[in-house]
Amino acid sequence: MMIIRYIQPKDVEDLYRLAESAGFGLTSLQPNMEILSAKIKRGCDTVSGKLEKADQCYFFVLEDTELNKVVGICGIEVAVGLREPWYNYHVGTQVNTSQPLGVYKALPTLFLSNDHTNHSELCTLFLDSDYRKNSNGKFLSKIRFLFISAFRQYFQRTIVAEMRGYSDDKGQSPFWNAVGHKFFDIEFTKADYLSGIGQKAFIAELMPRYPIYVDMLPPAAQNVIGKVHPNTLPAYNLLIEEGLGYEGYVDIFDAGATLQANIDNLRAIKECNLFQVNIVDEHSIVEQGEAYIIANDHYDDYRAVLSYSKPQNGVINITSSQAKQLKIVQGTKVRILMINVKGR
Repeated sequence: MMIIRYIQPKDVEDLYRLAESAGFGLTSLQPNMEILSAKIKRGCDTVSGKLEKADQCYFFVLEDTELNKVVGICGIEVAVGLREPWYNYHVGTQVNTSQPLGVYKALPTLFLSNDHTNHSELCTLFLDSDYRKNSNGKFLSKIRFLFISAFRQYFQRTIVAEMRGYSDDKGQSPFWNAVGHKFFDIEFTKADYLSGIGQKAFIAELMPRYPIYVDMLPPAAQNVIGKVHPNTLPAYNLLIEEGLGYEGYVDIFDAGATLQANIDNLRAIKECNLFQVNIVDEHSIVEQGEAYIIANDHYDDYRAVLSYSKPQNGVINITSSQAKQLKIVQGTKVRILMINVKGR
């Protein structure tokens, strides 16, 4: 069975394996045992109420219970930019005119921005390639919305998601080579790694404060502004269909799109519902074809499973093994979300 739960200290080895397979560009998941252990501790301390808002982050893992193996991770930063600046580029327009010369020129520009300070952030989404099937990717991505719905008071009004930008299989980023490398004189993978382990002071110290004219960049760099890595495209499409959108903000390293939305306008937040559990025999479940995420709403021990049992008349049938994983009993109310957007 596939379940989602909070991250735990015992997950560090599996997490390291996932980080090794993530490749270039996923700054929030680096193969460094010390950093990963600190990430796990931060997630645990957030749930136990030991951290200030500026340091809080909820981390969830997808576990294959038959193998006792963590195969995916996702997270929600509660409020970015409160401890140290949170940078991105805003894609804007600068207009130059001259009436005597009859010149009117609108030029796309990149402005260094901290506009997303004190926003919540969807982060650290990664799934083992062997498990990218059976709705596991959607399950892992959308559990964050279900959790926010249950515990809305812990999050900010706006949520953002930085999407991994384009880089080739050798870790070369056309945007970094054209912009960042000119000011930092280090390779993209090195800058990416330093940012991922929290050493971000160099960004403020070395990044240009003046607007960058997009037309002065090489075509290869221009063409990837606001784009996402091919491996990230499924995650990007999931967030778009849930209600997030691109509003002209991109990552300062690889120019990947940053998506954002008002939390209360998200599809998953508006459509999730509470249903009462009816525990039935393992062979009594009739799969209807549509998958549903079922979560227990227990803040101290949050858990979720996937079910193909259609809820009816305020009741959802689940098996005893699902109830055991959710740590619930007959009659408990659970939060349910149809995993697919209607009509998709």
